[in-house]
Amino acid sequence: MPKSLLAALSLICAFAARADPTEEEPASAAADSSYVAGKRAVDAGEWHDAIRLLSKAALQDDRNPDIQNLLGYAHRNAGEVGAAFKHDGAALLLNPRHRGAQEYIGEAYLMIGNLPKAEEHLADLEKICLVPCDELEDLKRAIADYQRRRGR
Repeated sequence: MPKSLLAALSLICAFAARADPTEEEPASAAADSSYVAGKRAVDAGEWHDAIRLLSKAALQDDRNPDIQNLLGYAHRNAGEVGAAFKHDGAALLLNPRHRGAQEYIGEAYLMIGNLPKAEEHLADLEKICLVPCDELEDLKRAIADYQRRRGR
């Protein structure tokens, strides 16, 4: 492969990475500590603790789509699909290109049996992910599993 083509691909990948950040820094130290503790609770599967901590972080930083995204994820895993839609929707209002929120809201739509809406978010991810991304592959897999369970 010519060096000029490699250089161009490197620039495209670098631009794509900067144009679609996966995480934003919380606006305050207090939000940061609640956010970090909330992420730890999510990683441990402690959904109600995660919701409490991330809700506190969201009160202190209401412009961070990552906080809203994790809140949606925690609510969905706690079986609170309505609240999950609220927070995933808020994350997408703040950043329509948020890959995690696109994946999670698609998975929430599958939980309520709305395959067409899940496929809309899959299509959004296909446009957002200029290079393969985990969120796209995870939602594809969730949709395939859903269709297999439904006998499609």
